[in-house]
Amino acid sequence: MVNYDISKVFGALPEVIKGLPMTLLVIILTTLLGSLLGGLIAWASLSKDKALENLAKGYVRCTPPIVLLFLVFYGVPEFLNWWLGLDINDWSKLIFVLVTMVLLFSAMISEVFKAAYQAIPKGQLEAGLSIGLTSEQTFVRIIAPQAFKVALPNITTAILNLMRDAALAYTIGFIDVMGKGNLLISRHLGNYSLETYTAVAFVYWGIALILSLISRIAEQQLSVKER
Repeated sequence: MVNYDISKVFGALPEVIKGLPMTLLVIILTTLLGSLLGGLIAWASLSKDKALENLAKGYVRCTPPIVLLFLVFYGVPEFLNWWLGLDINDWSKLIFVLVTMVLLFSAMISEVFKAAYQAIPKGQLEAGLSIGLTSEQTFVRIIAPQAFKVALPNITTAILNLMRDAALAYTIGFIDVMGKGNLLISRHLGNYSLETYTAVAFVYWGIALILSLISRIAEQQLSVKER
């Protein structure tokens, strides 16, 4: 029978929380950069240019997170060293994690953006053009606010999926919440691993709860403004 000491969970929490700033940094930067790239991919997939559309569709069919992470961390340095003679092995692991997560997140969020845009009636664009707005002004002032409200629940889900995928970064030695947990288990020679992973789970649950609350408040505020 496995012995489970709840006191060890609370003992591990302070050490695990030390990795929280790095986890939040990855989530925030990836959300910002990935949304920009995802917007471009969504635009390409909606364009009338078949080449751009097919390229965007091909990009969205990404590899599994762990495979892409290993390709970026182990493969890219080797490729750049062979092709350009550039040694990037001493670069921060944060850069490799961000590159991987941005590639993954942009693929997910592009589909969210595309679906939200397509959910807005075509008459909205025509109405904007009919009152003298340009296509760009119509998009910014009329289409985008409505599309954002439609997309918000799925954006939240995409960020939560990002948090899940980013936890895999410990496999390359990146020290975030999950990395801190594994370091603590190693320090205890494998003892109290269940308690430590429980502490890690509490931190991730806390992040997920806060993100869900922010999303709900944002939806309520948007509904109030719309009324």
